[in-house]
Amino acid sequence: MTRDSKETRRGRWRRLRDPGLRDRGLRDRGRPPRCGSSGDLRKLSQGRLLAPSAICVLIAAPALLLDQVPPAVTFTQLLLGCGLTVHAVRQRDRLLAQLAEVREVARITQEAIVRPLSRDLAGTHVSTRYHCAVRESALGGDLYDVAVTSFGLRVLVGDVRGHGLEAIRLTAETVAAFRELAHTVPDLPSLATGLDERLAPDLGPEDFVTALLAEFAPGEVRLVNCGHPAPLRSGQRVELLEPAVTALPLGLSPDPLQYRVRLQPGDRLLLYTDGLTEARAPDGTLFPFLTEATHALREPLPDEALNTLYARLLTHTTHPPTDDLTLILCQPTHASALPARVGG
Repeated sequence: MTRDSKETRRGRWRRLRDPGLRDRGLRDRGRPPRCGSSGDLRKLSQGRLLAPSAICVLIAAPALLLDQVPPAVTFTQLLLGCGLTVHAVRQRDRLLAQLAEVREVARITQEAIVRPLSRDLAGTHVSTRYHCAVRESALGGDLYDVAVTSFGLRVLVGDVRGHGLEAIRLTAETVAAFRELAHTVPDLPSLATGLDERLAPDLGPEDFVTALLAEFAPGEVRLVNCGHPAPLRSGQRVELLEPAVTALPLGLSPDPLQYRVRLQPGDRLLLYTDGLTEARAPDGTLFPFLTEATHALREPLPDEALNTLYARLLTHTTHPPTDDLTLILCQPTHASALPARVGG
């Protein structure tokens, strides 16, 4: 990878983080859909049905405009029109079957890459919610995964800054690399570096992947943030767990630094993508993320907490999210009562 292409991606990442652009709602303006879509197949179906329909109209037009039509002509028109109609219906049925097959493949792919979770893993309860912004697709640019390793429970959440089928490819590649490296790399900074080295050769000039890595141990969580929104801890108090320095996203040769946060009994950690923090009402008002998350995370059950947060998001926006959205709620079941926060 050339230095110029890497600098191009770094510049784009910095522009996306610019508060002025974010406040004016320009971050997502003009951005192509990041999900693979079956819309092209639907357009093809409409085009193939339009031609025979037009022919049928042309054939039937004389019968409607003329008072007298020879019987032979009328019969020929009727026969030809019926034949074209049958052909059009068969074409439509075949294309609808193909569309259903594409959607089923997308669903299976989603379940293989972003597996829904709601269970205890290595002493931590993990619940997830995932929404793809493109209706016809099941998989977009958001990604997440968990791995129970000898180093502890490890969690990844990320956001691919590509679009279309390329985003799906990078999503799958990132998750596959995490599933392999999470079990062999001893610490999170090395894991982030390993992911970066795997992804960088295949990234386009403006592509990168923001990522947050978390590793749970008794009484604490270790974090590495590569250009991703900071996680939220809720418990005796609610706070964003910002790193002292945010590393660059994967693909931009980040210099990842680990930081640790002590966990009190009952603490929860919410990991998410920017589909939550950048959602807007019809008048452009940003979703009040901290206020609404604080309210939702009071729900006693993790699944209900995520359901409440998503419902409050829909109430604010009045429509399903227009960006991909991932929510992961982690609640250690055996956290020891230790000081609130330590470094390194």
